[in-house]
Amino acid sequence: AHSLLHLTHSTANNFSILNSVCSFPTGLIDGSDVTQNETLWKFKGDNATIDCRQTKGATFYYMYWYRQLPGETIKQIVFTSSINTDHDFGNFSTVKFSATKPDAASGTFTVKNLEPEDKGLYFCAVSKHSDTDALNS
Repeated sequence: AHSLLHLTHSTANNFSILNSVCSFPTGLIDGSDVTQNETLWKFKGDNATIDCRQTKGATFYYMYWYRQLPGETIKQIVFTSSINTDHDFGNFSTVKFSATKPDAASGTFTVKNLEPEDKGLYFCAVSKHSDTDALNS
């Protein structure tokens, strides 16, 4: 599942609107089992939270959030787990992004203090195993 975040400017009112649209399911797994919320409308400076849910099963503990900015490659922003609350944001700032993973079935991803450069494609994916699990087995 993925969400397209699009910021548009209104010069008359000097604000931006964030449009998050869920289009065809896609990702690293069978997309019909992973869904994201359809539409969010936000102003510049607001936070935008995307919900992700999966019905693949209770053993899919891991959720990944990705972003693709216009003209750039897809980048993983955060790796989350319902069995560990210390989420891995890599080089991305927790001042700009946050995530929750309360259980295997759901998670959220938040882009804070929205700016025009936040425009892009955002999506989640889930798995049973993390890269760390594969290295340790």
